[in-house]
Amino acid sequence: MNRERLRRLLTPILVGAALVGLVLVLRHDGAQAARTLLRPETAPLLAAAVLANLAGLMLGRYAWQVLLADTGPMTGATAARIFFLGQLGKYLPGRVWGVLTHIELGRTAGVPGPRMASAYLISLALTLLTGAGVGLLAAPAALGGQQAWWIAVPLLLLVTCAAVPALVTAPVTAVSRRLRHPVQPPAARLVRRALALATLSWLVSGLHLWALAVALGAPPMAAAAPAIGAFALATVAGSLALLVPDGWGVREVTILAALAAVLPLGVAGAAAVASRVVCVLVEITTSLVVLAWARTRTSVPSTEPTGENHAPQPVHP
Repeated sequence: MNRERLRRLLTPILVGAALVGLVLVLRHDGAQAARTLLRPETAPLLAAAVLANLAGLMLGRYAWQVLLADTGPMTGATAARIFFLGQLGKYLPGRVWGVLTHIELGRTAGVPGPRMASAYLISLALTLLTGAGVGLLAAPAALGGQQAWWIAVPLLLLVTCAAVPALVTAPVTAVSRRLRHPVQPPAARLVRRALALATLSWLVSGLHLWALAVALGAPPMAAAAPAIGAFALATVAGSLALLVPDGWGVREVTILAALAAVLPLGVAGAAAVASRVVCVLVEITTSLVVLAWARTRTSVPSTEPTGENHAPQPVHP
């Protein structure tokens, strides 16, 4: 059995197992949690969740675009079109659509393919690195509050990478050379800026899960670090689960486990499912809206005459 057939066999099994587990967890408190989220008094928190996720998505886009700052000016419309088309690619089967979209659209914008591949891969590395770092915020609650010093670990990790950006870029360039597709790493100052934006993106987007947890009854202060860390850690885990499209199931189980420190298990499962719904709706809606806007910004109106009896146009000096 080749790898492709094995992947096709294992993917539905893994997704199905995760979904069955979620259903079992939700059977007790899930319905009540759903009714809680639909109450009018929770509307402000739901709106806050949507806005936080949207803000985090936009910060992620700027973190990627910063890595292309030394390739020449790229209009906001062009950058938005490339980023959000690549964003939609993750909902397609396979893991290559994002990078292929970036490379092809980047070439049409005048950016060499190796440079686009470099920005994509280093942005991915920064996203995983910062996500794992921010994810450690969930550790103290998961460990019963006995190891609060864990909160210092992500800060130390990110400061080290900011001081030595080669820790991020060197592995990417080494792997690309070994695969005989060398990439061009961006300048260290751009990597530092992207690192800061990616970290901020995780912190802001994680607030959407915090808002959902609070809406479901979690203590606001106690839920902040676990929720923000859980979302980052779960998204990274889902990204690394190559057999599962967009981390379906893996992300929810990770969030459930982390939020169980501040919510009953069934309610934590409901928060995980609600988080997925918010993320999908925000990502798809924002991508479609931004792509429509980018199309109007990049379209060039025709200057050709539309009739046969037009007078000659004056030539201005």
